[in-house]
Amino acid sequence: MRVKLYSAPFCPYCKMARDFLMQHGVEFEEINVQEDPERALEMIRKSGQTGVPVIDIDGKIIVGFDRQKLIEALGL
Repeated sequence: MRVKLYSAPFCPYCKMARDFLMQHGVEFEEINVQEDPERALEMIRKSGQTGVPVIDIDGKIIVGFDRQKLIEALGL
């Protein structure tokens, strides 16, 4: 399973998403869209959103920190 967390340092919901993934032992790549404009564009193409967090779980896109959608997508 490939998990990408598109985030920014100022975002409290990104921290919540990061903490959730870590608490559940999910390996993920965190991408700071504030520092990487190319990856920010990648996030926008995937989600249609400019806000963070955006979580990509094997191509399933979750916008924002939605605990229930994360549980379902990760099979927890």
